[in-house]
Amino acid sequence: MTTLLAPAPGAAFGEVATLFELPRLLLRAPELLRLEAGVGGPVLVLPGFGASDASSAILRAFLRRIGFDTYGWGLGRNHGDVEALLEPVRDVVNRLADRTGAPVQLVGWSLGGVLARETARDAPQSVRQVITFGTPVVGGPKYTLVGARYAALGFDVDALETIVAERHRQHIAAPVTAIYSRADGIVSWRACIDPWTPDVEHVEVGSTHIGLGIDPDVYRIVAQRLARPRARDRMAAVG
Repeated sequence: MTTLLAPAPGAAFGEVATLFELPRLLLRAPELLRLEAGVGGPVLVLPGFGASDASSAILRAFLRRIGFDTYGWGLGRNHGDVEALLEPVRDVVNRLADRTGAPVQLVGWSLGGVLARETARDAPQSVRQVITFGTPVVGGPKYTLVGARYAALGFDVDALETIVAERHRQHIAAPVTAIYSRADGIVSWRACIDPWTPDVEHVEVGSTHIGLGIDPDVYRIVAQRLARPRARDRMAAVG
């Protein structure tokens, strides 16, 4: 079994390649804008550690442009305390599901993906599916470059790893798409591989961690998975 390690500090320098992602996104915009939304219900996008809804503004604008009913989380900056954020995020998801009359599709970037997964675990009736990119499924922050920052803030990263493992004893019922990149200089790509969820699809892209938010391949995958009917949706349509 491969030993998990956080990316080396020097890996963060590779994130400079993010500069190439926006031109790629612009070049592929005509192709992406031809994608069509399905009937999968509202979409909620959750930001990563230290980020706010501004970080996902382009992604949300794209999803709205092709027909998805898309929202930001509206909770300000993601301060990183998952335990403290879970209840507010669950409230946002439950209210959105109640207001729209449909389960919510959750899209999470990095730590936002952790919140998306844990919300799906705790409120399965309100979540249709989960899509994450650059999300540390294994170990919490331990196998990321922000692990040292968590330790400096007083968090025990080893204890967090144990809590994460214990949470996985309760499976996520919703389908999960986990997008990852071996070029990720912030989160170990191996920590993005989910060995627990029964219905999980892993999809590899070539982006940096920061670039995941403007990677045209990520946009295509997210849009296609959001539009894809679930098995029970297909069964209902046939019936």
